[in-house]
Parts: sequence; structure tokens; C-alpha cells
Amino acid sequence: MNPVTEDRAPEPLTEYAHRLTRRLRAFDRRHPLLWDAHITGFWVTAALIDYVGGGWRHNAHSLDVPGWLLLTLSLGLSIPLLRRRTHPRAVLAAMAPFALVNAWTGAALQAALLQLAVVYHIALRRALRDLWWATALVIAPVLVSVARHGEGTWDQQIGSQLMSITVAVLIGITVRTRRNYTEALEDRARRLETERDQQARLATAAERARIAREMHDIIGHNLSVITGLADGGRYAAAKSPERAAQALDAIATTSRQALTELRRLLDVMREEEQHDQADLTPQPGLTDLDQLLDGVRSAGLPVHTSTHGSPTLPPGRQLTVYRVIQEALTNTLKHAGAGATAEIELSYEDKGAVTVTITDTGNGSRADGPSRNGRGLPGMRERTALYGGTLEAGPRPHSEQGWRVRLHLPEETPQ
Repeated sequence: MNPVTEDRAPEPLTEYAHRLTRRLRAFDRRHPLLWDAHITGFWVTAALIDYVGGGWRHNAHSLDVPGWLLLTLSLGLSIPLLRRRTHPRAVLAAMAPFALVNAWTGAALQAALLQLAVVYHIALRRALRDLWWATALVIAPVLVSVARHGEGTWDQQIGSQLMSITVAVLIGITVRTRRNYTEALEDRARRLETERDQQARLATAAERARIAREMHDIIGHNLSVITGLADGGRYAAAKSPERAAQALDAIATTSRQALTELRRLLDVMREEEQHDQADLTPQPGLTDLDQLLDGVRSAGLPVHTSTHGSPTLPPGRQLTVYRVIQEALTNTLKHAGAGATAEIELSYEDKGAVTVTITDTGNGSRADGPSRNGRGLPGMRERTALYGGTLEAGPRPHSEQGWRVRLHLPEETPQ
């Protein structure tokens, strides 16, 4: 296919015709009665001209029809067209007696052909089964005319009228099919727009939830570390100014790290930024665990780690492991109490499976703490569910004091 043909702009005349058609349809939707009155007035005028000008005499079978009857027939066959679109069956039924009288008297007014316009609207707007009796009503005057005046053969008169009815019906069905197809396309477009808007709202909600998790992890962890450092520095200030200065340095370092992560997250949210700039910002991974643990240790929580296997996790799973460890250590800093220690055990398996166990020896109760009612534990479970994993969090099952968080991510499912 020639790309030049595909991209060719519409012809000016065609575009003008489309615009004019859309405007006429819009006007018709706003003022349907006014439009019908204009069309009906045109046909009434044509019927009266045929009567006043004597044009009816060229086709009449009898010239002895009274003038008042001709006027009545002309108006009776044209005025009902005013309701042809809203009540086409009633209009055809109202015109039928005038058409029969027109055939019986031999006036043969051309206004009788307006019945075909009503047949067109029945084919366009009503059930197709109505065409049977509509055809009978239109054929009946022809039978009366042939039987009374005997001009022409039966097959010629009836065949000609049936051909006219068939043309009117085919035009109505064609326009109806085209209109239904257009309405179906417009309805599909509306449904697609609605679905697109729904998908956009769902994506926005998911992104907000993700950003809320990230904000919670970044702010909650770093503030807990800063709080621990500040408490330790306050006690050390009187006895060991050097330790207090080290605590202040650690607070400054932790604050800068938190601000850096927040700026990265906010850069992703800014619509003005280029997408590639946001994509270049890496998320925390397993390589950042040592820095995380150093910050926790400097806040006064001894942490011991043990690793089994080789880490071969994709970035998404690394972020989940990192955030779960970060949240667990943050809760330990908040609730474990003085003298607590933490231990992290990481077991890497094949195909991306990993098990992480974080335990502490604290004596603080977390059953009613923030990890239950806040976003910490739900956030960890949401991250874990993305990879079909399991997360357990609660008091240690043995007699020892403390808390245990266990994360297990299964093997990656082949795509």
C-alpha cells in the first residue's frame, strides 16, 4: 500500500460536504419539528401547484373530479408528512383513505407517490415486519385503479408499484444499516475512552500506592536512625564530646541520604522532567545493604548478617528484599528497646528464589504498634505479593524474646 495514499489529506470539497452534513444533522437534532415543517411545506406546496396549475389532468383517468375534492386529496396526501419520522405507521394509515379515494375517482394525483417516502421511514425506523402491511396499503389503490378504470395490465401496474416500493425499502435499509454501524463505532469509541480513563485511574492509584510505600520506607527508616543517633549523642555530649560529634556527623550523613532519595522519588513524580532522566535513577538493591546496615549500627543497633548462596536476583526482587530488611530494622530501632541486637539471614536459591529472616532480641511489644496499624507491614506484604511470595511477621516462636520477620520469594515464573 502506498504510504502517500494513506497520509493524503481529504479533498477540500469532501471535507466541506462533511462539515455541512454534520451541521445539518446537529440542527436537525436541536430543532426536529422545524426541519419537518420545512420539508412538509415543500411537498404541500408541490401538491397545491399540481392542483392549481392543472398538472393533474395529464395523468387523470377522469376529469370530472370536483375541485374541493382535489384540494382535500392534495392536502390529505401531503400534510400528514409532518409526522413521518416520529409516527410513520400512523401517517401511512392516515394517508391510505385519501389514496383509495384518489384511485377510485380517477384523479390520479401525483401526491399519492408521497406514500413511498413514508415507506422509506418505516424501513428506516421501525421493525421490518411492518413493511408487509405497509406494502399492502400502498398496493391497494393500484388495484382499485386498475379494477375501476382498466388502464394498463395488472402485472404492469402492480409490478411498477412493487418496484417503487422495493427501491424505497432498500434505500431505507441501507441508510439504517449505515446509521447502526456508525452508532456502534461511536459506542465502541465511548467505551474505549471510558476503559482508557479507568485504566489511567487504576494506574494512578497504583502509582500513588507505590510512592506512598517508598516515602514510608525512606522517611520512616532514616528518621528512626536519626532519632537513635540523636538520643545517643545527647547522652554522650556530657562525657564524650568526640562521640557526640560523631553522632552529629552520622545524623548529617543520614539526612543527606534521605534527602537524596526523596529528591529522586520526587523527580519521578514531576511531569515536567524527561522520562529518561527518571529512568536513570537507580532503586536501592542488594549492593546498598552494607550502607543500610552501617547506618543502623551507627544508630546503636548491632546487626549480624549471614549469607547462603549467590545472589542472582533481578532489580525488582532486590528492591523488595532491601525494603523488607529496611522496614524490619526500622521497627527494631523503634520498638525493641535498649540493648537489643538483630540478626539477618539471607538464603539465595536457584531461579531467583530467596528467603530472608530478620530477628531481634528486643523486649518491646509491637502487637499494637505502628507496624500493625500503619503502612509498614501492609507495605511489606504488598511488595511480597507482587512476586507471589509470603511474609510472616510476629513474636519469635521460641522462648527467646524478640521479633521475627520472614520473607520468602519463590522461583521466577517463566514468561
